[in-house]
Amino acid sequence: MLTFYHSPDSRSTSVYQLIEEMGVADQVRVVQVTIPRQDGSGGPDAANPHPEKKVPYLTDGEDFVRERGAIVLYLTDRFNSPLGRGVGDPQRGRYLSWLTWYQGVFEPVAILSWAQVDHPAIWASLRDYDTAIQRLDEVLRQQPYLLGDRFSAADLLCAGPFAWFGDQLPATPPIKDWVARCVDRPAARQIAQLDKQAMAQLA
Repeated sequence: MLTFYHSPDSRSTSVYQLIEEMGVADQVRVVQVTIPRQDGSGGPDAANPHPEKKVPYLTDGEDFVRERGAIVLYLTDRFNSPLGRGVGDPQRGRYLSWLTWYQGVFEPVAILSWAQVDHPAIWASLRDYDTAIQRLDEVLRQQPYLLGDRFSAADLLCAGPFAWFGDQLPATPPIKDWVARCVDRPAARQIAQLDKQAMAQLA
């Protein structure tokens, strides 16, 4: 059975939402673990098999998957979910591109921008936050979601930082509208409530 290692109100929340969105919660065992948090609370959890004690982490028998983009792809492929785009789908390339763009470009750029870290080498390789925003905006001005008219796992992943950081991450009106659509979903509300309850218990 698949086992998903999760810590409430963390990066793994988006994967937890995806599991609920796909309707496969009965096929994935969720193990709650602690992680070190910026406020000094929490700490590494011996029950977490991730080599750096991070989340999310997914095991499938002897195999494992780490990094959100990879886990999202693994799950949507594994369950042949319409939230993904399987091999042979005409949008497969775009789906893979958004997942890897998020992991390799947007999340690093967003964190560096939020932390006010600037260097020419960053601009030369990853580009800058404004360029990343432009990539999203030019698509979302034309359609409600990254792959067209339907919400996908790419939207769930890429909208996450805006939902997390709120106004701390500048965004255009089309991006803000898209984020609002992405978080106003039953699965998002349900997992947010479960995380809130779990955080209260940890406190």
